[in-house]
Amino acid sequence: MSGTKDKIKGKYDQAAGKVKDEIGEATDNEELETEGELQNVKGHAEEAKGKVKDALD
Repeated sequence: MSGTKDKIKGKYDQAAGKVKDEIGEATDNEELETEGELQNVKGHAEEAKGKVKDALD
């Protein structure tokens, strides 16, 4: 199975997480900021998973 799907999802989560993080910072909403940071980390992990899958194929 190709890791492309995982890499795309990872990039999406990184972008969405960054937006949430920045909105949270701008509005002084710690919960949204933390959610964004976690989603960004999740995105990096998902992208790494896709790269590993591609390397194994």
